Amino acid sequence: MSQATTPAFLYGVSVEGENFTDRKQETHRLKMNFENGLNVILISPRRMGKTSLVKHVAQVVDKERLQIVYMDIYDCRSEYDFYNKFAEAMMAQTGTKIEHVLDNIRQFLTRISPKIAINPDPSTEYSFSLGITPKEYSPEEILSLPERMAERIGKHIVVCIDEFQQVGEWQDSLTIQKRMRGVWQHQKHASYCLFGSRQHMMNQLFQNKRMPFYQFGEPNYLQPISTEDWIPFIQSKFSQKALTIDSAYVRRICDTVGNQSSYVQQLAWNVMLNTTDEVNEQSLQAGINDLLIQCTPLFMEQTGNLTSFQLNMLRAIVDGQHTQWTSQAVLTKYQLGTKSNIAKMKKMMIERDFIVSTDQGLFLSDPIMGLWLKQRNHWQFG
Repeated sequence: MSQATTPAFLYGVSVEGENFTDRKQETHRLKMNFENGLNVILISPRRMGKTSLVKHVAQVVDKERLQIVYMDIYDCRSEYDFYNKFAEAMMAQTGTKIEHVLDNIRQFLTRISPKIAINPDPSTEYSFSLGITPKEYSPEEILSLPERMAERIGKHIVVCIDEFQQVGEWQDSLTIQKRMRGVWQHQKHASYCLFGSRQHMMNQLFQNKRMPFYQFGEPNYLQPISTEDWIPFIQSKFSQKALTIDSAYVRRICDTVGNQSSYVQQLAWNVMLNTTDEVNEQSLQAGINDLLIQCTPLFMEQTGNLTSFQLNMLRAIVDGQHTQWTSQAVLTKYQLGTKSNIAKMKKMMIERDFIVSTDQGLFLSDPIMGLWLKQRNHWQFG
């Protein structure tokens, strides 16, 4: 039987082990926060490696003292979707075998009968669902599970919730957020790491003084991994395949994708596939072209419903326009409509993560979308 090979570069998924790059300072900070029971809010744009960082820290904390529970709530569309995912993660990840899970359920969720499925795949022995409804348990009872279970197992529990911005999409979201904070802020044996991929919504949830989760935990803004840290990582991966890449080409890879971790690995892999012995201009450009082809279906879907004004705003940013959006010269040159249209358009584009607003003006969230727009659209502005 042939053994599975590990890809030289991993992207689109969380990475660990030899595929995890640098983040030494961030790892130390997050580890200390976890081990000292501090709540953490982790915010950054997409593709910066938040999930990989959290899962990496979960592997290096003091496991004698801490129990890490991780869940991704991207597919939760309602309050009780979340409570079921929350309770299932608590039951499963504080027990090592199905007997332990069933014991957890018997002790902490006595009013339900779980559905258990035994899987033929040895990598996942079983799956289960709880089917919790408001008739069986109140929100407060479910939200209190980490504290109660921590006291039972004699460890501090850190609950890590990925894609937490989904909370803001639910019906009666503000009430739900108040319930969560009302229960969680009083827990002594459990703490929380809340993070997500939609930076604008995460900022709204945690940086707005009027929101329940304001100042709930230490805010951590994850920055891109530096090019200097990427250089030895990428060069070592090429070397393992008997290929070479000069540091100048690694810098070009990083610059092309704005040092966004997932894109760095994806482009490096594409370049590797186009390299025979040593990376050159031809293999770099072939790798970039492959990346654009890979991203085209997603970008077409994302931009398909944009108006001509909205597309023109993206094109203007690609053209180097970042400020003075309401000046008549900019409105005319880039065909953006009226001044009153700009504020609405800017708000919508930020909320949908097409653009980010910085002290230097408006910029595209996705650097590859900028390349894609340049490649596909042959517009000319006056």
